[in-house]
Amino acid sequence: MDLNSIFTNQRTGNNPHTKVSRTDFQRDFDRIIFSSAFRRLQNKTQVFPLPGSVFVHNRLTHSLEVSSVGRSLGSVIGEFIHDNFINDLNEDSKNFYLHNLGNVIAAACLCHDIGNPAFGHSGEDAIASYFDRNESDLKSKFNEKEWADLINFEGNANAIRVLAQQQQGKDAGGIQLTFATLASIAKYPCEAIAKTKGIIHRKKFGFFQNEKDIFLEIAKGTSMIQENENPYIFKRHPFVWLVEAADDICYNIIDMEDAHRLGIVSTADCKNLFFELVKSETNDINRVEQKLNSISNENEQISYLRAKVINALINKSVELYKSNFNTILEGNLDKGLLDIYKSENKTLQDIESFSIEKIYNHKAVVEIENAGYNVMYELLDHFIPSILKSVGERKSYDKKALKLLPKQFFYEEGTHYQKVLGVIDFVSGMTDNFATDLYRKIKGIDIGMTM
Repeated sequence: MDLNSIFTNQRTGNNPHTKVSRTDFQRDFDRIIFSSAFRRLQNKTQVFPLPGSVFVHNRLTHSLEVSSVGRSLGSVIGEFIHDNFINDLNEDSKNFYLHNLGNVIAAACLCHDIGNPAFGHSGEDAIASYFDRNESDLKSKFNEKEWADLINFEGNANAIRVLAQQQQGKDAGGIQLTFATLASIAKYPCEAIAKTKGIIHRKKFGFFQNEKDIFLEIAKGTSMIQENENPYIFKRHPFVWLVEAADDICYNIIDMEDAHRLGIVSTADCKNLFFELVKSETNDINRVEQKLNSISNENEQISYLRAKVINALINKSVELYKSNFNTILEGNLDKGLLDIYKSENKTLQDIESFSIEKIYNHKAVVEIENAGYNVMYELLDHFIPSILKSVGERKSYDKKALKLLPKQFFYEEGTHYQKVLGVIDFVSGMTDNFATDLYRKIKGIDIGMTM
């Protein structure tokens, strides 16, 4: 890939293509921060139930921290590209890598979870399984590629839709981000049908059929390498590995810290795991130990070690990105940076195994996953059968159900596929609390007027 052509400040929607400047990419960050979809992340589950007496991370705080780590990764790698390939770069590219790559990665990290529904991964599972479980009634209403989107629903593809599609009555291009930022979140740049047919072995996909043309523009504008046309399959953009590393660093470590604050993980276990990882990546462990011993508060001890671990993982990710740079540029690296590190560092493997056993399978986490699955499933079941009926077929209860669907999600003149995507937009955009409240009301659990 040509380092001069893998970024652009071209945006979705009706935006003029202007000269690349610092403010173009900072503007992406600001647009995300001020978007309603981003604000709603403050009440979407990361791992643990919300709210509680002890503050833990939600999707919004997680995204802010991932963005901070991503800015560091992007800035360091931008300097590396600028300094080592300066003879290959034009003036705009020199400016971009030296001053703007950090901004692009920070913005991409900020919105990497913006397509995730309420209740974490169980919300995704509920949407996908709704169609799978109702295949006999629904499949005939969609073409093969549309059906593949629905039965494989997941947040990465939905993020492109949330950020780039035009809702009813709103401006074209969604929140109108640059193609550079949007390409950076495309972890699985292919159609769902490629996964369904086993053409590729990626576990997820990158865009819905409805946004295919938008994605093809993004891919062309950022010189993504096309592997296949029908179905469309692209190699990852080089910036994706940085966004993925920032996310992996944060959730591997922050979930452990949250579990400690909730009393799920003991101070000794958390401290030992963090300390061992820091020890494996520092030449001055005595200074770390002295500092740790000077802190008497257990939460502060864990916070200090967490900071040291994140710093160590940032440095390791930078090292691995540099050493695999040519393979990444060609789109041929088949692992994430932390997956490579995990294969050579037993402590990170231990942290992951410990988290799966003690955190992700903890009763409180499993309970919220079960509850969230049922809430999301039932909300879809309330709207989708009604939206798929023609106007003349709708009974009184169908009309009442659809009165609860906001206008921007109501594609009455669209195809069955577009109508269903509108419902999914509404349901997947809900916060945990809103989804739970609406579920209780339509099920008759809560009856009465609330303003």
